[in-house]
Amino acid sequence: MTRVSQQELLEAGVHFGHLKRKWNPNMAPYIFMERNGIHIIDLNKTAVKLDEAANALKQIAKAGKKILFVATKKQAKHIVAEKAKNVNMPYVTERWPGGMLTNFVTIRRAVKKMASLERMQTDGTFENISKKERLMFSRQREKLEINLGSIADLTRLPSAIFIVDIAKEHIAVAEAHKLNIPTFGLVDTNSNPKEVDYAIPGNDDATSSIELIMDVVTKAIAEGLAERKTEKDSATKDKEDVAKAKAERVEETKKLMEEATGDE
Repeated sequence: MTRVSQQELLEAGVHFGHLKRKWNPNMAPYIFMERNGIHIIDLNKTAVKLDEAANALKQIAKAGKKILFVATKKQAKHIVAEKAKNVNMPYVTERWPGGMLTNFVTIRRAVKKMASLERMQTDGTFENISKKERLMFSRQREKLEINLGSIADLTRLPSAIFIVDIAKEHIAVAEAHKLNIPTFGLVDTNSNPKEVDYAIPGNDDATSSIELIMDVVTKAIAEGLAERKTEKDSATKDKEDVAKAKAERVEETKKLMEEATGDE
């Protein structure tokens, strides 16, 4: 059973591609037809590819690993930010910071700087510096918060990266490839699906299309996280049961020894 119906994809406008003259020939297998000079995406293939991507993302989340979402285009950024927050995953919706992945140590240093400035505002340090310095530090912290606040909890490289519009976010794609990080992407007819490991053919411009695709993948991630929690709770309970049984056996042994000593 697919995670989303063709009717839902159709209603969300996932099938609308770009003008024929803007197409990337590598998208040919996913194009159903041309209508009024616009390519129409084959929703049968979209559903299959979306299922494949969602199942893979679910397993990554189930393993307790982080998935980084990337979408800096205006119509996608707010949707991606909201959906990623719902599953506690990091995201980049402002300008992609060059070296975000390939120079991760420097990025982490900037995140630590941001945390340090936040502490200065709350521990009384700001009260002991000049107004000019306070203003300078506040502006610096705000700038860091805008660019890096959404990845503050990303203490190591992500195990996967999900991108809306791989043509626009080509630097992110290139950095992920360089580090062999699995890539997932919503790929429109003007992009090359071969540039990502899991390409989901679909409209990457319409908010309704982006929201539906994000909804499906984040629900899959939520499933993975829930299964991980269930397994951890089950493992904890098993350990507790073993410990309880062991304690009961020790207590029974003590009683038997006491009874044996009393009989003597």
